[in-house]
Amino acid sequence: MNAASSTEPGLSPFRIAGRTFTSRLLVGTGKYKTYDLMRDALDASGCEVVTVAVRRERLYNEQGKSLLEFLDLKRYTILPNTAGCFSADDAVRVARLGRDILEQLGNPGADWVKLEVLGDKKTLLPDPVGTIDATRTLVKDGFKVLAYCSDDPIAALRVKEAGASSVMPAGSPIGSGQGVLNKCNIVLCLELLRQGDPDYPVIVDAGVGSASDVGFAMELGADGVLLNTAIAHAADPVMMAHAMRHACIAGRQSALAGRIPKKLYATASSPWEGTISSIGGAAGGEVAHGASGGAGVPIPGE
Repeated sequence: MNAASSTEPGLSPFRIAGRTFTSRLLVGTGKYKTYDLMRDALDASGCEVVTVAVRRERLYNEQGKSLLEFLDLKRYTILPNTAGCFSADDAVRVARLGRDILEQLGNPGADWVKLEVLGDKKTLLPDPVGTIDATRTLVKDGFKVLAYCSDDPIAALRVKEAGASSVMPAGSPIGSGQGVLNKCNIVLCLELLRQGDPDYPVIVDAGVGSASDVGFAMELGADGVLLNTAIAHAADPVMMAHAMRHACIAGRQSALAGRIPKKLYATASSPWEGTISSIGGAAGGEVAHGASGGAGVPIPGE
């Protein structure tokens, strides 16, 4: 399933780590009640890149079925992730294990890794030093690193400088469902990471709770969104996956279309000329400035 019809305006292909995709939504495979439900939700999302935690990819459920049996390895690029790693050494070891597995399966994601080096078990926020160290090591080892990091713009820039193919700042803590908490930091990340490199891919990763969160992240200018819990733990994961797919498209189109500026006062959509009654609040029959399509008064701080 493509993310959208080819007739949809503004939906240019998404290029990341040397590969080109239609969908800008990356989806995880964890936390689903059943593998069948996971498979159906992934299909509904329209995603083309699927993340898999290497530590559990060989595990079997109570029916003796493996996760990989429910993934179409010819359809999806599998993005192994180092979830659960709390040191650079552990993350490098897990990344290499993921590469070995996917090379055997012939999947194009074999030299990819979604790098997570976590700082603690409570916040699951990234360890900035460990992330940079692991990125450098993995890049030297031939990996295309998509690195999860905080929304600190300088930390994000340092990860890029370490060689990451994509930097993935967190909207909010993993699985929290709070959406993008600090839009200013995300915008600053986008600005710094793209200085002199306008096509550098930046993906908002973590914290998404609803379709509006995805749309908002894309409207800020993100190239894509990576999520898992928001679909897997929804009351209806398949319907939520549909919603996330449409939100990613709508947010991208909205960002490209250019929103109107926010203003303090109203601006009439229709001209005042030809109205059949007097206009209240206008002195001497004159229309107040800004009421007929003028610029109006910008909201302070906008």
